Amino acid sequence: MSKKHYVVWKGLKTGVFDSWAEVKSYIDGQADAQYMGFASKELADEAFKENYTRALMKRSLEKGGKTPAPASSKPKVTNKAINSCDVDIYCDGACSPNPGKAGTGVAVYENGQPTTLYYGLFDANGTNNSAELLGMLESFKLAQTFIDKQLSVQVLSDSKYSIDCITKWAAGWQKKGWTRGKNEPIKNLEVIKECFSLYQQLKNHVTISHVKGHANIEGNELSDRMAVYARTAKETGFVAYPNAINIKDILAMPSG
Repeated sequence: MSKKHYVVWKGLKTGVFDSWAEVKSYIDGQADAQYMGFASKELADEAFKENYTRALMKRSLEKGGKTPAPASSKPKVTNKAINSCDVDIYCDGACSPNPGKAGTGVAVYENGQPTTLYYGLFDANGTNNSAELLGMLESFKLAQTFIDKQLSVQVLSDSKYSIDCITKWAAGWQKKGWTRGKNEPIKNLEVIKECFSLYQQLKNHVTISHVKGHANIEGNELSDRMAVYARTAKETGFVAYPNAINIKDILAMPSG
């Protein structure tokens, strides 16, 4: 039997691997991990050049699944947020490889419509997790301006890690002098501390929600495209997307 190879598109480390034990160490505990096994290294290398969604589609066809519908009737990307508020702020991070070139993206919706997109915070030596946390930090900063206007605000992230860091774990880490058990160091500590401090000020006025990534949820998809754009454009600031928000064109941009 030929040796199986694995692709990890999103995890603690990305790439093509030939050991399931190694892959498992990169995806365990990563709620948004993306990975798949292949019969040969050639197939794995080819799949890694594309994205996880395309690989899933090809796998479905190989197993006798239905041919994808024409472009005009593809599964609809919805802009309906979970418990939609006056303002919904979607944030996402992208990194390839992981660690490697990272970027962050945010999509702001007001009354259910996208009004502003942001991208940036390029880091040549970032990670998925650091980019996701920076997205949450920037979302909290944006949330403050809307809260000051007496508007209800929701921040949505597909990173369970980021959400749990700020809403569950940070309080305990702070009590332990910002260390984990047995004085273990905390990764991404500085951004976690800044994010947690701002969250403490906003938590009674903002809803934090986990949204499934790559599930045709428009706001999540737009923030994903902005994160990838930040990485490829190498934008170190955090700036508003200067072009008109043409959803079809933006969704056609590379995804993470």
